[in-house]
Amino acid sequence: MAPGTVTARATGAIIAAISVSMVLFSYLLRKHHSKDHSRKNTKSFSVSKKCPTNGLVGAIGNTPLIRINSLSEATGCEILGKCEFLNPGGSVKDRVAVKIIEEALESGKLVEGGVVTEGSAGSTAISLATVAPAYGCKCHVVIPDDAAIEKSQILEALGAHVERVRPVSITHRDHFVNIARRRAAEANELALKNKKEEQLFVGDKEQINGHIYEGETQDSSFSSNCKGGFFADQFENLANYRAHYEGTGPEIWEQTGGCIDAFVAAAGTGGTVAGVSNFLQEKNPNVRCFLIDPPGSGLFNKVTRGVMYTKEEAEGRRLKNPFDTITEGIGINRLTQNFLMAKLDGAFRGTDREAVEMSRYLLKNDGLFLGSSSAMNCVGAVKVAQSIGPGNTIVTILCDSGMRHLSKFFSAEYLSQYDLTPKATGLEFLESR
Repeated sequence: MAPGTVTARATGAIIAAISVSMVLFSYLLRKHHSKDHSRKNTKSFSVSKKCPTNGLVGAIGNTPLIRINSLSEATGCEILGKCEFLNPGGSVKDRVAVKIIEEALESGKLVEGGVVTEGSAGSTAISLATVAPAYGCKCHVVIPDDAAIEKSQILEALGAHVERVRPVSITHRDHFVNIARRRAAEANELALKNKKEEQLFVGDKEQINGHIYEGETQDSSFSSNCKGGFFADQFENLANYRAHYEGTGPEIWEQTGGCIDAFVAAAGTGGTVAGVSNFLQEKNPNVRCFLIDPPGSGLFNKVTRGVMYTKEEAEGRRLKNPFDTITEGIGINRLTQNFLMAKLDGAFRGTDREAVEMSRYLLKNDGLFLGSSSAMNCVGAVKVAQSIGPGNTIVTILCDSGMRHLSKFFSAEYLSQYDLTPKATGLEFLESR
């Protein structure tokens, strides 16, 4: 073989070896960079790479925390929204539904084949109807007839039995919450009646789900094989509070890396603001927590003045209705067991116009299509930012999307009836209070 040929082949081999080495080095470098980049991107989130979740329930929670760019830039604060509308059932109430049902099953107050009953303006009911089948249960919902009609339609599509009733004071026996409580008792009576008919002998009175059978059921909406009922009682059941103390609060803390200065949210049952405020202030007492309260609600007065009503108002008789506010699921005129757990540093009032204008502002500037309570929470976030000044990180809850609010909150005809047609081009609609 010619010396030139040997030299050429040797040189080619060396070049090939160098090329392979460079390719290998480049691959390893990219792999290391990818791992490092992935770690950086997921550092503040509670979930990185996961195996498939265990069914529908496993997909609830660990929602993204996003920067609301338009509000952050306008206020000089980092305003972050927790995207609860990305839960399978479409709202923050999925967390509550799971916690209530699981605790009831563990305690024996609810059994597989039983019926979960609830009085709800919509979101909690939808969440219960969504997750109940995953536990082998059914759902019976009593809803005020002034709630957006699409909420009832969703509930029926999910297989829930829906009763629409007129809105009355909580002290009235036919308030939707009180009716729901009765329906659970009726389901228990029916279950006991069925069990007694199956027995070959008559013994002492037996109990199902803690209820003693004393007579015929008065409701025919339950199937003949009903295994009893359980009243979810979202307003007073502290499983609501625990869902946010154990879930939402820790997620916010981890997603912000503990760098959070304030939290703000409206209250309906009070579970979200109570659970999150407790957890955050246990982690750092300097985190300030605030309430944003819609028209017709007495919670602002309670937080800021220590009383819910003026001398002319009697507690429990004042009625929150569509003439007070067009927002749904927030605002209340009594103190629930969940709200009593809240640790609040102050409160702000929000108006219907502010909520309507905020929803359109966020849709136009951020592409966020949010429901009425979410929009009110964002109003609260800006008010907090104006109060505590720039440079702070403020978190709020984006409870649900606008999909459940088409017939009212996003209806031009409906809004025009209350002189709430959106007109603002910026944030000038926000009132300084």
